[in-house]
Amino acid sequence: MNILKTAALGLSLALAAGPVFADGHATGDAEAGKKIFAKCKACHAIVDAGGTPIVKGGRTGPNLYGLYNQVAGTETEYADKYGPSLKAAGEAGLVWNEEDFVRYVQDPRAFLQEYLDDRKARSKMSFKLRKEEQARDVWAYLVSVGPEVDAEATQ
Repeated sequence: MNILKTAALGLSLALAAGPVFADGHATGDAEAGKKIFAKCKACHAIVDAGGTPIVKGGRTGPNLYGLYNQVAGTETEYADKYGPSLKAAGEAGLVWNEEDFVRYVQDPRAFLQEYLDDRKARSKMSFKLRKEEQARDVWAYLVSVGPEVDAEATQ
C-alpha cells in the first residue's frame, strides 16, 4: 500500500507540473507569474489562436500567446507596430526563450543594444521587470497558457 501511495504522489506531482516544467522551457512559478502579469496587461493581452482571450489586456504591445520559440518582432497582428530594433533582432536570429525573455524584460533597451551590438538600438517597451525571479515567473506563466510545446521539435 505504501508503494502505491508513493507512486500516486509522484504521478500527481508530475501531472501538476504540467508542460511548463516537464519540457524544461520554464523554471519559474506560473501561478506567481499570473499575478505579476497584471502589470503587463496594461499593454499586452494573451489571446489564443482561435481568438479567445486568456487575459484581456491593452493593445499597446503585442499579443503574448505562443511567445515561446517565436521569432522576435513577428507577431502577425502587431507586425507593423514593432520598433526597428526589435525587428532587426528577429532578423538577426532572436527567437524567444526563457533566458532572452528574462534579460529583455529586465531592461529592453540594454538587451537590444547588446544583442544587436548597437548603442543606438531602442525598444518601444519602456516598462522594466527588474527582478529576475519575477521575470522567470512571468515567462513560466506565458508558457503555461500558450500552445503545447512539441518537445521533439525544440531539441
